[in-house]
Amino acid sequence: MKLRLRDNDHLTGYVFTAPFVLGFLIFTLYPMISSLYYSFTDYNMMETPRWIGLDNYQKLLFEDDKIMKSFQVTFTYVFGSVPLRLAFALIVAMLLNKAIRGIGAYRSAYYLPSLIGGSVAVAIMWQQIFGDKGLLNAFLGSIGIEVTRSWIGSPDTALWTLIALSVWQFGSSMLIFLAGLKNIPASYYEAASVDGASGLRQFFKITLPLLSPIIFFNLIMQLISAFMTFTPAYIISRGEGGPLDNTLLYSLYLYRQAFSFFDMGYASAMAWTMLIIIGVVTLIIFKTSTLWVHYESKGEK
Repeated sequence: MKLRLRDNDHLTGYVFTAPFVLGFLIFTLYPMISSLYYSFTDYNMMETPRWIGLDNYQKLLFEDDKIMKSFQVTFTYVFGSVPLRLAFALIVAMLLNKAIRGIGAYRSAYYLPSLIGGSVAVAIMWQQIFGDKGLLNAFLGSIGIEVTRSWIGSPDTALWTLIALSVWQFGSSMLIFLAGLKNIPASYYEAASVDGASGLRQFFKITLPLLSPIIFFNLIMQLISAFMTFTPAYIISRGEGGPLDNTLLYSLYLYRQAFSFFDMGYASAMAWTMLIIIGVVTLIIFKTSTLWVHYESKGEK
């Protein structure tokens, strides 16, 4: 009888885990294995894949003129948007870490852009704000600065409009920072104030060290997210990566190779190359984290 009940418990566990396991196998593991195979083939989605070995990777590294431009744009976007986004999120989190009336409404308002996410509607709104007749130029005109340029259409500023959009969506990082700030005991600040430490010194000696594990987590998550950014660049540049390829993010170029030029084999090679790059960058951050991430337990890493 006990054995039968135990078998029933096992069956119940299998039933509840089956959707996740099947979903992972069908929608994650199988596509990954398939794309790895396709990366060594010439495959246009119309004909049977033809094995070509490392030709796609050779083309990516030595023959594709635009690939280095997409790398440049992507790394500029990632290392421009992520630090600004985290800094802005931390500043706002510190401002909202107050016991004042209506603070919940302010937190909700600041989180709203992240809740909307990098949607098509937000990207279209960004087009209207930074266009030649957009809201930004209208505001500048109202204070006596006449600007007729399109910030999105200019090669010098197009990528920075995407960076500004990323920074604007800082809400998720802000909430995580806010949770971390609430875990810092107020007695630390009180003792520092008694010793005469200024607010700036308290920030660098108390807040940043105790918040460094949260900063580390946010940094990793935001870096991965930034490398995979696609929708804003696609909508704002109308899928072309313009002007002059200055918004040609790697993910957008990968999409064009796969679904505009139907070179799925080359696109798969690009996807795995980006996976390796993200893995290397993440590994570097993990290895260097011992120099700046401080844990309460010295033995914990």
